[in-house]
This record gives sequence, structure tokens and C-alpha cells, in this order.
Amino acid sequence: MSMLRRAKTWEISESDASDDESTTDLDVDAPSKQTPKIEPEDGQVPSSVDKSKPSSSALSPPRPGGSGTPSPTRKRRTKEEIEADRRRAEERKEAREKLRAHRKEERRQELSRRREAAENLKKLRPENCIKTFTISIHPDLLQDEGCDFLLETLVCLEWRFNIDEQQIPHSITWTRDELQEGGEGQISVEDQIVLVLSATDFIDMVTSVKKMLDNVEETGKESILVPVLESLNQDPRKVVTLLVIDSESRTMTYNEPLLSEDLQSESRRANLDIEEVLVYLQLYKNISLVFLDDWKDVTDHVCAVTKALSKRPFKLLTERAELPFCVDGSWASGARVERDGSGLIQVWGKQIQQLNRVSPAVASTVTKSFPSPRLLLQAYQNLDSEEERKKMLAGLLVKNGGKERRIGPDISARVYRCFTAQNPQLVLD
Repeated sequence: MSMLRRAKTWEISESDASDDESTTDLDVDAPSKQTPKIEPEDGQVPSSVDKSKPSSSALSPPRPGGSGTPSPTRKRRTKEEIEADRRRAEERKEAREKLRAHRKEERRQELSRRREAAENLKKLRPENCIKTFTISIHPDLLQDEGCDFLLETLVCLEWRFNIDEQQIPHSITWTRDELQEGGEGQISVEDQIVLVLSATDFIDMVTSVKKMLDNVEETGKESILVPVLESLNQDPRKVVTLLVIDSESRTMTYNEPLLSEDLQSESRRANLDIEEVLVYLQLYKNISLVFLDDWKDVTDHVCAVTKALSKRPFKLLTERAELPFCVDGSWASGARVERDGSGLIQVWGKQIQQLNRVSPAVASTVTKSFPSPRLLLQAYQNLDSEEERKKMLAGLLVKNGGKERRIGPDISARVYRCFTAQNPQLVLD
């Protein structure tokens, strides 16, 4: 360290500087001489090395002989490499443009699908879907004067209808126009068929069915039931409803108590035949029968069926989910349970509140007395008799809006049955 300090204080005289310059000039022309290397001891710099002088080798230009280190030179690219790089750049640009165009087309198609789904949903709403229905009425029904009331009602409601020959006489059917993707309309036939019969036609049908059940050869081939059965054989999903306008056929045996014994026995036998035929039609052929007084009731029934059919497509669309009534979100009146268990008391209250006629105040009272279902079940087990268990919650006070009342035996018994019943089909109320 003392040598370094002394080296910093050395002074260079003018003679030394001139000698250094002359030596430098001579060294350029003269061949280089090898000087012995002085290795410092213990990391010390020798005194003969002057750090204040700049290094001549670092600042001197490269020698013409090329003995110095050559500078790195950049390799020139050939035309083929330049052309290949240009092609690769164009390919990447085209790929980016194709990807951008593909994404743009996907967004456009998604918007188109959403717009089309919104339009279809709007068309399937009952008030719009009912305009696509056409009510087909068999010409045989026009022979009855009361049919004018049905036609006038359909005209007032601005519903489409036509008079058309059909497979089943005295029938009313429904068709609906469906718009396909190509824009072409397709007509779908609904499964509902309504037959309007008079009392005479109904008695003839009962006689024909009775002969068929008794294995009589003459089964009444001219009966109105034959085309009905043929239609059901072609499409078992059809739902047939018989509307009998005159109620005489069902009341003739109940409003004549003054008849003779023979007439009364014959009337009772006819009544039994009617009941047997009705059971056969309902159980084996899925044919319902409704007795009506006049064509006004028939018109009301036809309008009710038309409105029900117009609501069916929208309901089928909204009920595609497995459990449509089980919704998600904060508005579903759910309770969140954290990892530390907070929120379980709210779930317990919601569980009790699911019972019929159980208010939030009643559920809060039960949860305060029994903070968990296990405590409630233990309380039930500690009681001896069934009657005591049913009335265990009846005396609890419910505070609601400054008023107090008791839960009562009815709610107490329903809560007991809910948590202790072994029958899953048990009706709590």
C-alpha cells in the first residue's frame, strides 16, 4: 500500500516525458521486444508500472500485418434467403387477416343466431302463436243451427278457420304453421280431436260399443266410433274428446222416478251400459266424454282448447331444463354458507320456511329455540308420547310487528311429521 501511495505522488519531469515520446516513436518502427513479466506479490501492483499512462495497445490502430484481433463481419444474405423471409412475412400477414376475418364472421353469425332466436321466441309467445293456428270444422256440423254461434265467435276473435272434409265426421281439429330455416312453411297437425255429437249419435255409439264388448258379430260398422278407432290405430298419440250437446242421455234415468217397474229396470240397464261404455273408452282408448247443454258451451270448450294449444310451444321451449323451477342467483332466496359455518342458521330457517303456511317469523322462532336439526330431533326423542312430540312447538311465542302469538298445534304437528316421517309419499297437510 505504501508503494501505491508513493506512486501517486511521483512527478514526471520534462526530460522523462521527452524520453517517453522518443521511445514510443522508436517502438512503432522497431520490432517489439519481449519484456519480462513482473508478477505482483500478494495482489500488490509493482512500482515499475505507471497507471497514469494510457495503454498504447488499446488505443493504437490495428497493424497492417493483420496480427491483431479481426472485427466480426456481418454475413450478407442471399437473394433466396431474402425471398424466403419475404414469403414467410406474407404468409404470417395472410394468416392474421384470415384469423381476423374468421373471428369477424363468427361474431356476425353469433349475432344472427341471437337475432333469429329472439324472433323465434317472439313468434312462439301465445299471443303471436295463436295467429298461426287454423281450426278445421267438418261440414256435417254446419247442419246444426247452433254451429253459427261457433263461427261468429271465431270471426270476432279473428282466428283462422275453414270448413274441410276430414277422416272423422262431426270433428274439429287444429293445424299450425311452422316456419322452417329455409323460409318455407310447414303445417303440423295437433293431437287434439273434438267430436260434437247429439244425444241420438251418442246412444248409437253406446250400442255399437256394447255389441263389440259382448262379441256380437254385428258391431255396427256405420257407427261414428269406427273412424275414431281407425284414427287412433294410425296415431295412438291422438287425444279424442266427445262433446255430447244434449244432456238427456245422462239424466233420463234420474228425473223419471214415476215410471213403471219395467221401464225403471230398462232405464237402469241402459244406464249401466252407458257407464260400462264410458269406462271402456276412457281406460282402453283414452277417449274423454263431456256432456254439454248447448253450442255456447261447445264454443267455450273449443276456445279453451285453442288457447291451451297456443301456449304449448312456449312452455316446451322454456321447460327444456331438467329442473326449470330450481334457479341460480342471489334473487333465488338462497343462503350462502362460508367455510367457518356461518350461514347454516339461515339455511336451517329456509328449510323450515319451505313448509306450507310457515312465515319467516315462525321459522326464526323455531331456529332460535333449536339452532340445528339435530337438536330438534334430540328434543323429539326425549319426549315419551307421540302426542307430546306433535305439540312440542305449539307453545313457542312468535313476535311479528309488535304482536305476539303462538305457533299452534297445526304447524307444530306438520314440522314433526316433516322431520320424523318414514314415508316419502306422506302428505303433510
